[in-house]
Amino acid sequence: MFLGQYEHSIDEKGRVTIPARYRDLLEDGAYITLGFDQNLIVMTPAIFEKMSLRLSQMNMADPTARQLKRLIFSNAEKVEVDKAGRILIPAFLRQPVQLEVSAMVVGTGSYFEIWSPELWKKQSEPLADAESNQQRFALLDLSI
Repeated sequence: MFLGQYEHSIDEKGRVTIPARYRDLLEDGAYITLGFDQNLIVMTPAIFEKMSLRLSQMNMADPTARQLKRLIFSNAEKVEVDKAGRILIPAFLRQPVQLEVSAMVVGTGSYFEIWSPELWKKQSEPLADAESNQQRFALLDLSI
């Protein structure tokens, strides 16, 4: 499971270090694609295959389904973790999410996200408001 948040630098080639605790989960590589919030999503091959199967079952005649498939698949890239524990983020993915010199690697359970530190700060600030969280998440069933 991908947990926690980590800040790492991005080298001149576009490589970012993956937290050591994530690397065992990425032995078979990973898939990286654009997220929905001006971020990147990194998934294990198994999770990407599950999502791919769900997408392939969507109605091709539905314009929203076609747009979602284009968003996910046209921006997806298979990546490998190198010996130094880094993945190469292609330039075509770094640019739209404003990744330049550093990146926030954020665990979200079955996958993790990569954010520019500035955009992550904007995204995470509202989560610090407990009262808003109570209202925002009240309808979600988190019963255990």
